[in-house]
Amino acid sequence: MSAMKFTLALAMTPPEMILPLARAAEAAGWDAVAMPDSVFYPREVSADYPFTPDGNRFWPDDAPFVDPLVGLPAVGAATERISLYTNVLKTPLREPLLVAKSLGSMAAMFPGRVGIGVGLSWIPEEFAWLGQEMRTRGRRLDEQIEIMRLVTGGGYVEYHGEHYDFDSLRMEPPAPPGEPVPIYVGGHSDAGIRRAARLGDGWIGAQVTPEELGGHVQRLRAALEHEGRGDAPFEIKATPMVPATVEAMEELADIGLTDVITMPWYFTGGDPEDRAHQVESLQWFADEVIEPMRADTGSAR
Repeated sequence: MSAMKFTLALAMTPPEMILPLARAAEAAGWDAVAMPDSVFYPREVSADYPFTPDGNRFWPDDAPFVDPLVGLPAVGAATERISLYTNVLKTPLREPLLVAKSLGSMAAMFPGRVGIGVGLSWIPEEFAWLGQEMRTRGRRLDEQIEIMRLVTGGGYVEYHGEHYDFDSLRMEPPAPPGEPVPIYVGGHSDAGIRRAARLGDGWIGAQVTPEELGGHVQRLRAALEHEGRGDAPFEIKATPMVPATVEAMEELADIGLTDVITMPWYFTGGDPEDRAHQVESLQWFADEVIEPMRADTGSAR
């Protein structure tokens, strides 16, 4: 069994704590940091949040969301090794060539460290006020993934799709040769699972129990087989709703999870808003979970 990866979620993190937490995570041996995406908060939202039973957001409207295409390069410059990816970027709110420009630049500046998680926004107001069509967001995301791969791969490329169309162009800098940017597709829906299997290098889930994760993994494996990709490398990332123990993580690995995305300061009993506690909890999680897991699999940093 290959070693499970561990990603620090820098969600709703005060701007001044982004770099200190990323540096502390790297020093403690974490594999990656991930940043979510929220462009703005409508005062009134005309849709339910899809990942809670009551449809309500679980964060306050003044929770900080640093732009991941700003925050991740800053983390890259402040660290040496740790990987960087979005979890997830609401890509259909944006023009794909502009996203590809940022992505290629990041990949060139931090070779082998950059990935992108992509997904669909659930907020109608985001699409309306950013001048994008919500109804076509799924089909547009399919094309956006193809465009990002093409453009960041280097050289002259062209694309002629239903929603995006351009003649031969090249964008410099691309990703380094032989180091394509991995694209992880988010979403629990059947369409999201199929999109991940067809177009992604991996899948990103939200908060899941082991039972829910098992169902998603079965669906992913069936979809990968359908696409003829059953033997292809494929990462499965999620935020599991389990205790911070080696036993719980081993169960998740047996189910098929390859990357745990978490915020360790919610496990240690301290104040999750206390900044010293946040930094200390990174090392605690590494000592109690990450290093024992690596020792069991013979992996070391």
